[in-house]
Amino acid sequence: MPAPYQLQGIPTTTIADEFGLPLYVYDADKIIDQINRFRAAFSGSPGREINLRIKYATKALTNLSILKLMRMQGVEVDVVSVNEARLALLAGYTPEQIMYTPSGNAWPEIQEAIQMGLRLNVDSLPLLEQVGNTYGHTVPVCLRINPSVADGGNLKIQTGHADSKFGIPHALRADIARMVVHYGIVVEGLHVHTGSDFKSARTFLQGAEVLFDLAGDYPDLKFIDFGSGFKVAYREGDHVTDMAELGTAITDAFSAFCDRYGRALELWFEPGKFLVSEAGHLLVGVNVVKQHPTRTFVQVDSGLNHLIRPMMYDAYHEIVNLSNPMGTPTTYDVVGYICETDTFATNRDLPEVRPGDVLSIENAGAYGFSMASTYNLRPRPAEVLVYEGTPHLIRQRDTFEDLTRGMVDVAMLNEELIIKN
Repeated sequence: MPAPYQLQGIPTTTIADEFGLPLYVYDADKIIDQINRFRAAFSGSPGREINLRIKYATKALTNLSILKLMRMQGVEVDVVSVNEARLALLAGYTPEQIMYTPSGNAWPEIQEAIQMGLRLNVDSLPLLEQVGNTYGHTVPVCLRINPSVADGGNLKIQTGHADSKFGIPHALRADIARMVVHYGIVVEGLHVHTGSDFKSARTFLQGAEVLFDLAGDYPDLKFIDFGSGFKVAYREGDHVTDMAELGTAITDAFSAFCDRYGRALELWFEPGKFLVSEAGHLLVGVNVVKQHPTRTFVQVDSGLNHLIRPMMYDAYHEIVNLSNPMGTPTTYDVVGYICETDTFATNRDLPEVRPGDVLSIENAGAYGFSMASTYNLRPRPAEVLVYEGTPHLIRQRDTFEDLTRGMVDVAMLNEELIIKN
């Protein structure tokens, strides 16, 4: 039986029995397949090969073993915090392989990133001025440009439109250039990231043309970075980004730009969801099947504390009944155990669900565990990576001690309790 019933030949229910529920399980083979698919799309044409660098967006799935897998496959990293960078260094990356893209981060953190030797992607004019005033020409930067392009899925994940907080508006081109000249700043790259879930090459090409035009102001560029935003399928029949079409369109446009620029630059991308989303499965157990007059609820041992995307973005995630795949189709609301409106799916047809069944919530590799919380003082799940036919524990399940670590028992309050009692 295909995934999610089996992962690399191992029954998924067997993995659930071994490691317990709820549980995040990732298929390393699927991640590697996505990396290879990405490389193939942006390889260029014969005689016009592209110098491609893939920078995995660490925030999508932040785990030491996942980063090591990426490094083994020749994939570098993009980080948005110093702690993500520290984890990348633990995984064996060099500072030069790490792109640091702050978004309103505190100046001391940015200075720490510079001291670590990370590549700096500047997100605002005030930050550009601070860097220039403090470091002058000694710290090369990449400029993150907002191209005023709106496209993709949910508005909450669009980052390139004119009202977005991200990037320096390209309308401020003259101000950027004046500041660069004034401080002698070395600009080594231009960056754009217009958001997520693009379906065609059109939006990427719009953002690309903004950068290609801006590149004329900076003669010492080493790379152009197009970020990411590739749409993956969340349900059967979903429209996804045509990677072959996108690859051809972008590499042709990039090659023509390099000809005009006078030399070949590196082409960078920062995929996160595209590499890990479909590799991830959140396995949950059914606690209660609860019949109401108007609907039937399936209550599971997980919730928005483990996968917030359905509640935050109205995201659709396929749900599979691993325990009873041939059961009679029945309509359910699948809900969590958090004391909030906590819904994974509404009016979802599933094979008959019984207490004790194991369900798999699909496309849970990206922004699942990395956005998880301990709300209601619930532990975060364990994480397992299936690699070369063997499931490996890559993060332990939270314990009560983990949940209370950092809490301080104030002696005065204990004395007060003694007095009152």
